[in-house]
Amino acid sequence: MPVRLKNADFNPLKTMHGVGVLCGLAAGAWLGGAEAPTKLVSPSLSPVAISLCMVAGVFVARWTVPSILVGSNYIFADLKEKKHLIVWGVLAGALWAVANTLTIFAIRDVGLAIAFPLWNTNCLVGIFWGWLLFRELRGAPVQNYLKVLGGSIAIVLAACMLAVSSMHAVGAVQENAHQGILAALGASLMWGTMYVPYRKAYLSGMNPLSFVTVFTIGELGTMILLAASSRGGIHPIVLQLQLARNQLFWLFLGGFCWVIGDLFQQYATKYIGIGRAIPLSNTNQLWGLAWGALVFGELAGADLKQRLIVVTGSFVMLLGAMAISTSAAGAEEFLSTDRAILRECERYKLDYGRALASQSGNVAGEKSNTGKRWWDYGILIGAVGIFAWLADGVVRLAISMNFFWLRTLVALLVLIFLGGCWSLWKRAGFS
Repeated sequence: MPVRLKNADFNPLKTMHGVGVLCGLAAGAWLGGAEAPTKLVSPSLSPVAISLCMVAGVFVARWTVPSILVGSNYIFADLKEKKHLIVWGVLAGALWAVANTLTIFAIRDVGLAIAFPLWNTNCLVGIFWGWLLFRELRGAPVQNYLKVLGGSIAIVLAACMLAVSSMHAVGAVQENAHQGILAALGASLMWGTMYVPYRKAYLSGMNPLSFVTVFTIGELGTMILLAASSRGGIHPIVLQLQLARNQLFWLFLGGFCWVIGDLFQQYATKYIGIGRAIPLSNTNQLWGLAWGALVFGELAGADLKQRLIVVTGSFVMLLGAMAISTSAAGAEEFLSTDRAILRECERYKLDYGRALASQSGNVAGEKSNTGKRWWDYGILIGAVGIFAWLADGVVRLAISMNFFWLRTLVALLVLIFLGGCWSLWKRAGFS
């Protein structure tokens, strides 16, 4: 029987709350930036074709980044030790693919301005699952409940305000608006539930870099099935991609940026839980707005009222993120999470000590065989080759861009990436 933690064992200085918050905010920045390259692609491409190509880029990046950071030997050893989590990783990828497809229909029927805040309610879904299944916020003081719930609601409300501000004109209600609303809410449910396999894996001590490799199998497999079952089948989609060969680089680049954001999101889920990680990463809409307004001039014709909505919505979202960032788990909540870890370890006969140490970023119990092999560098060379091939002869839509803000936002993304990676390496060795 493993030795359980006691209140005296809790040390707030040893928790990974700060690292988790940084990862959640970094996830929002990179997930928001992932949509920018798609602006350079012809709108004649079908949404399913765009989604499939981005997922292909995601697949390439998901295998490349973990192999370089920890090596494929480590990844396969981690998966072999926790075989029961492989199916959960595939399930999480499938949920993402279904949710992403639902957003396509939601945008078609009600537009992005209405659909975006509706599916951002996934943070409320995540808080419920985290509380119900993994004992998140159990034993937390009232102020932490208020910070997490209030901050999440503030981010959802801010998302609504920012979405309204992005509307240049309000058209008539579309005939299938109710279907679009249901699709957006369905995407919210899928994306909120997708975090359940995340949290289950990380309470068991699995490394996020290992989890995402099986996640992407479910993601790509489900996306191919959805594309094949869409109207006309997969052949017309493949033909579209062949004709748009000189634009595919941008979609792969968007998929690469999305992977960076999602990896930060995975680490945030591991270290601060579902209820805190989802709303922090949902600040991606603020970054998406920044790219649209500053780089592509989408709000150039906005009136004073729209600009005030942008400022107010941004401020409210920042307040919500700040509230969640300061809601560090105390001793009682920490021990409640410990009970969830113990349950997973007893159910699947895992090493409780190592799983608990992993939650603190303690790599002492990690597997020592983390050396790179020649095929790890082969994966990197292959990925670089794919991007180089796609970049050959690449073209973009002839749209105006503000290159000052483009360089500024890219520089910010690089700084956020380096800061997040340094924090993960220093505190947890990417464990």
